[in-house]
Amino acid sequence: MEEVNLKINRKIFNEAYLPYLEDNTRTQIFFGGASSGKSVFAVGQRPVYDVLRGGRNYLMIRNVARTSRQSTFNEIRKVITTWKVGDYFKINKSDLVITCVNGCQILFAGLDDVEKLKSITPEKGVLTDIVVEEATETAEDDIKQLQKRLRGKANVKKRLCLVFNPILRSHWIHEFYFKGRFYDEDVVYHDDGLLIRKTTYQDNLRFLEEDDIFALEDETDEYFYNVYTLGNWGVLGGIIFTNWKTEDLSDRIAHFDNIRNGLDFGFADDPAAYNRIHYDPKRKIVYIFDELHEYGLTNPQLAKKLKPIIAGERIVCDSAEPKSIQELKDCGIRAVPAVKGKDSVNFGIQWLKQNQIIIDKQCQETINEFQVYQWKKTASGEVIDTPVDKFNHHIDDIRYALEEDMGRIGVKPRISIMREAPARIESVEKPILSSGQEMIEIWDQDKIIGYEVIGGRGKRPRGLYKEKQYGIY
Repeated sequence: MEEVNLKINRKIFNEAYLPYLEDNTRTQIFFGGASSGKSVFAVGQRPVYDVLRGGRNYLMIRNVARTSRQSTFNEIRKVITTWKVGDYFKINKSDLVITCVNGCQILFAGLDDVEKLKSITPEKGVLTDIVVEEATETAEDDIKQLQKRLRGKANVKKRLCLVFNPILRSHWIHEFYFKGRFYDEDVVYHDDGLLIRKTTYQDNLRFLEEDDIFALEDETDEYFYNVYTLGNWGVLGGIIFTNWKTEDLSDRIAHFDNIRNGLDFGFADDPAAYNRIHYDPKRKIVYIFDELHEYGLTNPQLAKKLKPIIAGERIVCDSAEPKSIQELKDCGIRAVPAVKGKDSVNFGIQWLKQNQIIIDKQCQETINEFQVYQWKKTASGEVIDTPVDKFNHHIDDIRYALEEDMGRIGVKPRISIMREAPARIESVEKPILSSGQEMIEIWDQDKIIGYEVIGGRGKRPRGLYKEKQYGIY
């Protein structure tokens, strides 16, 4: 078996983490604000460094397995590329296994795939290190089970490492590890079995752009400033949704037949967010059972990911991007714009609050948003009925998907006003417009079923299609 004789220059590490590069404390926690470099170190650099030196096998964990490919797996690959050590590794993209020439491995799994997790074993030796990224997504019992996976004889001490941005003080991680030990003004806690290291963007300035720093320092919302800028555990006083819970919906999905699809566009800074929903109007239950959360996808790439999920079903998209909607249509997706309308955000929120919401446990990004979506506060701390425009991509696409069911901003039939009559569609005859008149299309789902003409004074003639009947505003 080939040995690796390689010297890594320690200047490539952030000085804040360098003292912990070879720390052997059993449980290690690296947490704090956004852009603090904690994931780069604990999820990327240290695992590659240790595996190259030999003697350690890593298991990288996310709560949901499919998110590992975009996070932990890519972080490891980025380090291998940046350090130019690709010749020392074999990367299996399909199985998410990275093997060093010395036989040590980095494996990847999710807590949702219990059977795979039970069977994961490195080719050489035993698991010595488990790293849990976004550890606040996990349950206390999950971490206890992971501790039990660190067993067997090894020549090094075994370690469990949790990496995360703090969320709420009521979280079990705060209760179990922090309470009575670590406070907001603290930076380090260290005893024989536990290491806690807090960092913020201030500890990582050497690796940040000015725009990154400005975005964090310019945050106006108290909760997000505390959590993402200062790295403190947060307190939410104006949480919007409390009528939701998570369940394993895998056994029920086959019976869902009232399907809705919603999409909020994104690319670099914001994700393209998709959700698949079943709505039970009799029991007033919204079931959310699938999601996509992708950065950097062109619309053709997005369409390729959506097609196997939605096939020929309709998907309601953010109407602010008509070009993107057309590009999805060009790719064979039945994309239609959301109607929205005046006060549509608050109306959609209130409608959702009148239903029970059940989110499948694998829709982690959607769960994350429901946990922290909150109302704005005034400088005096008063909660106002305007939501904070953050962490709402999935909540927005859910509103789009369910517009038809909300009634007030219904899309059944869909209405649009045009200055010129369109070409004839099927057997529906278009009206002949006189000077100063406008035409209204009457849509049922995706088909035009009739037309109405508004006279020059803007007065609608009497007819079958009435505003109150269809909720036209």
